[in-house]
Amino acid sequence: MRRKELVTFTNMCMIEDGHGNVALQERTGSWPGTAFPGGHVEFGESFTRAVIREVQEETGLTIVHPRLVAVKDWVNEDDSRYVVLLYRANRFTGTLTSSSEGRVWWHPLDKLDEAGMRDSMRWMLQAFLDEDVSEHLLYEEDGEWKNILL
Repeated sequence: MRRKELVTFTNMCMIEDGHGNVALQERTGSWPGTAFPGGHVEFGESFTRAVIREVQEETGLTIVHPRLVAVKDWVNEDDSRYVVLLYRANRFTGTLTSSSEGRVWWHPLDKLDEAGMRDSMRWMLQAFLDEDVSEHLLYEEDGEWKNILL
């Protein structure tokens, strides 16, 4: 059994405003579509500091005490693993401001179906919201990607 593997760590954060809204981002680049803000963890950076930094860069908000709620992961074709650490935050300072990463806005949590979210975000949303879910696993079976919540 192989004990070491190449891993890419990223994060995503559901930011709640205390009024039933969450911050959404119309992402550009390699993973376009509507999602929560987030990005890559830099080498040597703590996971929590990385999500705070990414949220600030992409939204103008400085989140306080983000809470890790689940992990999304899969194995790529090159046998490397991709891990997305899923956080929630409801305390922040600053003003929601769009960036070069994409437009951001407050959107009612109970109307996310109307936000044009990617299909994969619908699975992740369950991981963000369901306290009994700790992992969103993607795996390939018979040439097709499958989603499972654990």
